[in-house]
Amino acid sequence: MNMNNEKKPAAAIVGRPNVGKSALFNKLAGKRISIVEDTPGVTRDRIYADADWNGKYFTIIDTGGIEVNTDDTILKSMREQAKIAIELADAVIFVVDLKSGPTADDADVAEMLQKSGKPVVLCVNKVDSVGAVPPEFYEFYELGLGEPFAVSALHGTGTGDLLDRLVELLPEQGEENAGENEAVRVAVIGKPNVGKSSMINKFLGENRVIVTDIPGTTRDAIDQYFENEYGKYIFIDTAGIRRQNKIDNNIEKYSVLRAKSAVERSDVCLIIIDAESGPTAHDERIAGIAHEAGKASVIVVNKWDLIEKDNSTTKKFTDKIRAAFAYMSYAPEIFVSAKTGQRVSKIFEVINSVFEQSSKRVTTGALNDVLSEAVARSQPPADRGRRLKIYYMTQTGTRPPVFVLFVNDAELFHFSYLRYIENRIRETFGFTGTPIQFIIKNRNQNDI
Repeated sequence: MNMNNEKKPAAAIVGRPNVGKSALFNKLAGKRISIVEDTPGVTRDRIYADADWNGKYFTIIDTGGIEVNTDDTILKSMREQAKIAIELADAVIFVVDLKSGPTADDADVAEMLQKSGKPVVLCVNKVDSVGAVPPEFYEFYELGLGEPFAVSALHGTGTGDLLDRLVELLPEQGEENAGENEAVRVAVIGKPNVGKSSMINKFLGENRVIVTDIPGTTRDAIDQYFENEYGKYIFIDTAGIRRQNKIDNNIEKYSVLRAKSAVERSDVCLIIIDAESGPTAHDERIAGIAHEAGKASVIVVNKWDLIEKDNSTTKKFTDKIRAAFAYMSYAPEIFVSAKTGQRVSKIFEVINSVFEQSSKRVTTGALNDVLSEAVARSQPPADRGRRLKIYYMTQTGTRPPVFVLFVNDAELFHFSYLRYIENRIRETFGFTGTPIQFIIKNRNQNDI
């Protein structure tokens, strides 16, 4: 396994809950990536972003707040995620809160960092006043981590000095990692608790995303770079997409937007469905996000190990999927178990296949041969004595494949005949796993 964060210098941002880690992360990344709320514990998983300072490029890792002594399941998971982030990082930004002063938990985190052996930049956040730093700032020297840096993540003051020190501590970046640019970006989407995070953990072979039995645990979209014998991938884990009427606070609203954004950033979408509940109307709406965005998609039926089977079980379930997802009949399905690993490795082969299909280009000559044959087999529709004429067709784009048809009158092009043309294209050239988009143009006129 090969992580891009091991090739590019990385800095983890750690600290107690609600000291302003995510606000600092967003400021350093130069855009709003982490959810920022006044509610402690909003950021649970590790979140990655690329940053640069004075020509030095590195990755920053946001983490959930560290609760050193806790029996709470989520908080314990957050602590483990922060530990992993520290292990992955080349340097650590330890964020503390001026207003609370150095606490016993801060001292425990400082001890954890000292034991890690990683270089640490101590960031005293919420120094929002202009001018000389207040006397209580100097109390943070007692943490034993060297010179603290006064910062206001809210206003951005002090971040320049902080970054100057950080890049001094980061190792020189090696050869530019081309792997990330070559990787297939895969968004893992689905309703809450269908096993998205478990699936990614099985792919990665480590507990990279928090997995619990509590629906809605993963709130952010988190990119995970991964290489194996099948190729190079960036997996984008998303928050479980809840029904719109259950989104009753800002955090959930951000999460739905993040999931949609993850789909937009992806090349391929894995639509995870719970085998026990079967395809639901909610699953259909979630899949529709990928379909409307024109993304190659794979329907992954998870928890297949929990289903009692006979000779017709798979066919019956496939028929249910085909009925539920009639609008995306192009999407292949695969039956897996993230828990046992059953057929999980096969997903990579399917990802590669649908990505290749969505990237395919067909020559204009070959397309028009198919078009001529299709028109000969079934005449275009006519209306009030005027018949549709299709002059020629050409492909203008990929991911998804886009075809432009030049005609005499676009209003004569009925949807059913367009579907017929699409089916002929698929029969000849494949395009399995990807939607196809058409643009109908009146010859010598604007797009219709």
